[in-house]
Amino acid sequence: MVGMPSVEKFASLGQGMASDPRLLIFDLDYRGHHPGYIQYLVKYWRDRHLPGRLDVLVSQQFLQRHPQVVALGSAAHRVRFVAITAQEQANLFESADLETSFKGRIVRAFQEWTILRKYTKALGSTHAMVMYLDTVLLRLALGASLSCRFSGIYFRPIFHYDQFPNYTPAGRERLWQWRDRVCLNRLVRSRQLSTLFCLDSFAAEAINRMDRQQRATYLPDPVEIQASECSMQEDLRQRFGVEPGRMVCLLFGVLTERKGMYQVLESVRHLAAAEAKQLCFWLVGTIHPAERLMLQAKIQEVQRSHPIQICCQHDFVPDTSVSSYFQQSDVILAPYQRHIGMSGILLHAAAAQRPVLSSDFGLMGEVVRRHQLGITVNSEDPAAIAQGLRQFLWEPAARVGQPEAMRQFAEQNRAAEFAARVFQAIAPVLTDGLTDGLADG
Repeated sequence: MVGMPSVEKFASLGQGMASDPRLLIFDLDYRGHHPGYIQYLVKYWRDRHLPGRLDVLVSQQFLQRHPQVVALGSAAHRVRFVAITAQEQANLFESADLETSFKGRIVRAFQEWTILRKYTKALGSTHAMVMYLDTVLLRLALGASLSCRFSGIYFRPIFHYDQFPNYTPAGRERLWQWRDRVCLNRLVRSRQLSTLFCLDSFAAEAINRMDRQQRATYLPDPVEIQASECSMQEDLRQRFGVEPGRMVCLLFGVLTERKGMYQVLESVRHLAAAEAKQLCFWLVGTIHPAERLMLQAKIQEVQRSHPIQICCQHDFVPDTSVSSYFQQSDVILAPYQRHIGMSGILLHAAAAQRPVLSSDFGLMGEVVRRHQLGITVNSEDPAAIAQGLRQFLWEPAARVGQPEAMRQFAEQNRAAEFAARVFQAIAPVLTDGLTDGLADG
């Protein structure tokens, strides 16, 4: 683990620099998009020599998993990574269990709020950038306050989903929509709120209709655009032993039930043997041990009756290697199950010029249709997924997804644009926070 000074040392440092703006980036998740977002912001701060001090508060797992991101801070002027204490880490409800535990999400939300309040005060922060505001939204809506002003990224708004085609609320979604409206109407009354960033432009517009100060702003979901390395093109296919003539379909990321992996496997039953023989699934991403056993059993069941090739890799994929998996695939699978919000998978696919087979639900479905990124299907229906796979087998990829539209979409979501929008919004209020960042009272 990279050695980190104690929070007490940072607190004393902050007391000696009370006239300087101090921005705190707060994010305790180390998986998925989280390290990339932090990397883009730290790099932007470093390259433009922004005034003041930047503190990045992360988990201890972040330091272990992403030393290259931490090294960016070490090489930058007045940037410091701060890790929560070992005891705070031990007490933190594990994020791997949050998908299925409602109680766990509540516990985690209170824990993160307590940590955020503690460190904004200890570090003398004049502004806090909460990288996943959803976790603490309820606390803020109930009137809880920080010792400074704040901005945040609101990832999973659902209150406006009625405007999307074919949307019919299911399960608790009506309750979630009501919760969103109530919380947002209260949040926009807060004097401490500076900017509410949304990866969903439709949500930003709807929130601004609630907020006379128009503080919601669309934030492009970022992706690093990397040129394809032709010399590496055979590497992954050789490692996985992809059989000749098979179309590689990649399902990438933390593998959970909500990613639709079981629906993808079940879709094989709806394919003819000659069609299954033309396909190879890559299931790449970390997975909970119990889930891994269930997945392996399902794969064996499918392969006993259908001649499909399925390759799995469940170890951690370094950030620098992610693009290779997309570039060396033919189709990207994004069959999320009633997913709320955006997914970086669409960005990686567009940057690699690979079409997606995506859920038609909510924001993801709308983005794929509007930007011509591939095919949308009812991802809860294995037969619909099978029909989508069949379409890829029948039609050239360039006709299913439009390469020029993909390129434009990826360009609009460049990492530099993401970071620029964040700092352009925050910069004017950083110095204001020296005098008016007190609690609402």
